[in-house]
Amino acid sequence: MAASDSKHWVLLAAGSTGWVNYRHQADVCHAYQVMHRNGIPDEQIVVMMYDDIANNEQNPDKGKIINVPNGPNVYPGVPKDYTGENVSADNFLAVLRGDSSAGAKVIQSGKNDTVFVYLSDHGCCGIFNFPSSTLYAHDLIDTVRKMSQEGKFSKMVIYIESCRSGSMLDQLDRKDSNVYAVSSCRPDERSYGCFMDTRLNACLSDVFTAYWLQHTETVKLNTTSFGDQFSYLKEKVIEAARRAGVSQTPCNYGDMNIANVMLSEVFCQSPAPVTRAGSVPPTDFTVSDVIDTTEIPLLIKKHMITNEKDPEKKKILERQYDDLIQKRKTMDEALKKIEMRLKGQQTLAEKREVTRTYLLKDVAEHFKNNLFNWEKEPHVVTHLHLQVLLNLCESVLKVESIKEAITHVSKEISF
Repeated sequence: MAASDSKHWVLLAAGSTGWVNYRHQADVCHAYQVMHRNGIPDEQIVVMMYDDIANNEQNPDKGKIINVPNGPNVYPGVPKDYTGENVSADNFLAVLRGDSSAGAKVIQSGKNDTVFVYLSDHGCCGIFNFPSSTLYAHDLIDTVRKMSQEGKFSKMVIYIESCRSGSMLDQLDRKDSNVYAVSSCRPDERSYGCFMDTRLNACLSDVFTAYWLQHTETVKLNTTSFGDQFSYLKEKVIEAARRAGVSQTPCNYGDMNIANVMLSEVFCQSPAPVTRAGSVPPTDFTVSDVIDTTEIPLLIKKHMITNEKDPEKKKILERQYDDLIQKRKTMDEALKKIEMRLKGQQTLAEKREVTRTYLLKDVAEHFKNNLFNWEKEPHVVTHLHLQVLLNLCESVLKVESIKEAITHVSKEISF
């Protein structure tokens, strides 16, 4: 068991904005409610979310956010620690390492404490998106390793919900003492949304997170290990993906000794009474409407077009839909031109894994600053587009050559 003088610290971050990304903030709000009910005090929970969903103009139930169909409101009481533009990659890392320059509330953990980190948003190869910034695997792993070396926790557990989330964590290995991480999918796979609510016109949750929160709420945390939870999540997520005709496989990384640790050592104690005996979660919980996250913006926009009665407003929505489709096609063209500029490097169809994390950050930032800023229009650049940048970084090409090709194409392509 954890030392009697230890504290449980929690950092929950949703990296998206807008109604189309409803599920990410819903995931974080629900996660907060679970940790709060388990007895972790608010002063030890840091929440980062844009906070533009509960009172969004598209929300028919003002002040309410749900994470499962017909579920409870998970918004009340959620701390507003970092909202709006303060939800950034730099602030996230500063909060994690206890740097008070980020704001008044940071993780002030010590050598006997546990730290749990949960992230939910879009992502790609070695990349996790924030509203106006990007978190790179290089910076996340570097921060975690420095914290470990400085004795800032006894155990750290990281869960990430995003496409290609395994690529954010696969640089962790058994030598990263006391750090254990779980990704919603493999480094080369997509993560999928679920529970499409036609009345709200929003996807309520993500497959991995829906099963994680359901499991955490229904088992005895002091008799269920992280290994037990991972086995359950892997089975259920693979099964849900298979039913939808897709592939999604949760993965775990880092110090596997933590797989034997009981959930209560990080998530605190289950509130009494636990309605289900033992460590067996209910078998009747099943996710529905498993959807490719790149398709969700298009589905929501189509639904808005169908339901809009005002002809002028309908035309505006149709133009927005067509614009997104066209910009994605233009991005396809831009990446083909970059490939041709680099003498036909075969990178478009490959699925390489990220090993050169710092080089990826260098190239991705150049792409973002010169060709297209995906932080301002996050639904244009998909994980398939960013995979090309990863493939180039993992090739034998010099970084300066890749950046030169991006700069050259930026002068030929107009979005």
